[in-house]
Amino acid sequence: MKSFSICHSLKLALIFHALGWPIEAKHSFLSDELIRKGQVQNVLDYEPHKAPSCKNSELTGPIETTLCDYETMESVNDDLFSNLSNLVDMPFFRYFQVDLYRECPFWPDDGSCSNPGCAITSVDEKDVPEKWRAKALSKVDPSSVDKRHSLPGCYYRDSDFCFLDDNTEGDYFDLRLVPERYTGYSGKDAHRVWRSIYEENCFGLSELSFMSGKSPAPVSLPDTMIEILHEDGQESDPHCLEKRVYYKVISGLHASISTHICHDYLNQSTGEWGTNLRCFIDRVASHPERLQYIYFDTILLLRAVARLSPYLSAFDYCSSGKHEDDAETLQTLSKVIDIAKNVGKFDETVLFRGENANVLKEEFKTHFRNVTRIMDCVGCDKCRLWGKVQTTGLATAMKILFELDEKVLDPQTNHNLLQRSEVVALINTLFRFSESLKAVDDFRHMWRAMDSSDADRIVSETEKTTAAHGHFSPTSNEDHERNLFDAACAQSRTILRNCKETITENVTQALSALGQALNAVVSAFKPSGKDRGPSGSSYGDL
Repeated sequence: MKSFSICHSLKLALIFHALGWPIEAKHSFLSDELIRKGQVQNVLDYEPHKAPSCKNSELTGPIETTLCDYETMESVNDDLFSNLSNLVDMPFFRYFQVDLYRECPFWPDDGSCSNPGCAITSVDEKDVPEKWRAKALSKVDPSSVDKRHSLPGCYYRDSDFCFLDDNTEGDYFDLRLVPERYTGYSGKDAHRVWRSIYEENCFGLSELSFMSGKSPAPVSLPDTMIEILHEDGQESDPHCLEKRVYYKVISGLHASISTHICHDYLNQSTGEWGTNLRCFIDRVASHPERLQYIYFDTILLLRAVARLSPYLSAFDYCSSGKHEDDAETLQTLSKVIDIAKNVGKFDETVLFRGENANVLKEEFKTHFRNVTRIMDCVGCDKCRLWGKVQTTGLATAMKILFELDEKVLDPQTNHNLLQRSEVVALINTLFRFSESLKAVDDFRHMWRAMDSSDADRIVSETEKTTAAHGHFSPTSNEDHERNLFDAACAQSRTILRNCKETITENVTQALSALGQALNAVVSAFKPSGKDRGPSGSSYGDL
């Protein structure tokens, strides 16, 4: 179909819209629109797909910069969550040694939290199996001293995306006994931590620039990730793929932590713990892209687990000296690995290519290492613990994907590749993200059970709050309006080029894309609330 006829149809559609004739368009939290109406409803009214395979359900779109779609992830998450719940309850994955009291390297005080919810209790070293104690672990150190870059109490190797404890200091914690939940750690101290983390976004991206940039994801899943970088021979995204991956990793972690806080929240009036739907709406549902990033990080972690599967399968998980103990852990882990191989579709080979690849990768690693150091500045002990676990888990995943080749990952030639703490952090972090997706289902059930008048009131209040935190940006809105129909034409051509179904379905999708664009015209001069990074006064609380 010629581009002239498509654009001519778009002009006719504009006339239809102006006359009040409806143009139907799909709306869900999967939308890539920068300016949306009804964000909260789009997140909470969305119906996840629970089919055993994505082949049995209608796809609504790929998870951007991955080779997986939302429906496939949703179809396996119940099984993934169940197996991970069992796995992290086993001795090997329960105990985590960490130094929580290393000095903050960025400012003189850490704004210590005095709330009871911030406190945690360590376990006695004698309760930890001897082979996992610091003295034993130091004998099987996976790196030689000359490859280390050491600081007091921690170090990193050239391949690391984080600082690792050197096991000379620190306490042991049973992660089962310190669930990630609301602690009351908030205000300027918590905001300072998150602000510093986002300032370590070395590429200068904000939610506004990130969402207003052209999405590299096509309508249908590509065969390789390299296809999403180019359209008609040109780079399709002004922010390169590495920059988008970095931003999503950070924002997805933030959104997942916020989801856990809201899902296990303390009602300070009654003293009871429960699920706080309004908290979730304010922090996540009112900004649907944040939920998208939770999906993205889950796929990234699953891909790392899939790639590390030979090493994980050969690891020694025995805590008691009994073969049955090791076999039970491996049996459960193998189920997680099978899911990871099926769903963890992320082509890491297309990142960090080209003449500046090494420079970009070093910058990427340096800034993420600094994010892991910022965890030493968190004033809440429980928050600091889970911050260290999850930044280490994500850093381990990125090292597996972006630094280590198949030869290095071979357990026969490199059986001490990772510290035990890296393996524990990787699996527990995957569990955190899977549990976040599970928690979203609970929030949706609460939303559907809510009285419609209460729901309307919450939506109205949330939209006012979101708008109040935004600032009108003439340049971005004017550019968005001026290029809207060029973008709509291009998107429609892309849809028709990529779709492989009937012409009726093609036209329906093209009109759907146009309908979303036309809705954006109507809202073009409304504040987006995305020009200063993540907004909302409560998003930085822990």
